[in-house]
Amino acid sequence: MTQRVDLATVMDRLAIDEVVTGYAVAVDDGDWAAYRALFTASGRADYSSAGGIEGSVGEVADWLAETMKLFPVRQHLIVNRLVRLEDLGGSPGDSAEVRADFLNPMRLAGPEFDGTVTAPNFVAAGRYSFALARTRDGWRLTRVTVHETWRHMSA
Repeated sequence: MTQRVDLATVMDRLAIDEVVTGYAVAVDDGDWAAYRALFTASGRADYSSAGGIEGSVGEVADWLAETMKLFPVRQHLIVNRLVRLEDLGGSPGDSAEVRADFLNPMRLAGPEFDGTVTAPNFVAAGRYSFALARTRDGWRLTRVTVHETWRHMSA
């Protein structure tokens, strides 16, 4: 590999990492416009393993906007990111896949929730599968799949 290809690969990896981080921030902040902007026009998401829906980015963003009202305090921790760039004979291609583990502590809204208590009483964890494509506007998600493996709820 040449230094130019190495640098392009590093830049791609940083840009992809920014998309994955942007995904977590958008969901945690409830910024559904930012969430939609992370996807290609034909992007899809699948939350069915966590009891959610599978559909277009618009359908899923609308569902998340409503569902996340149940969790006024939430934080995604996305770790162990394994990035695989398409390899075109030693040069990076225009698609990538990321596998990453997540831990998602949240606070359920309820009659006792006054907005000041932030201790989580619901935690979900598992693995995300992200598929991305290089577009004119940079790297964008084509697919996100949630593979929830466990959850815990406390009083």
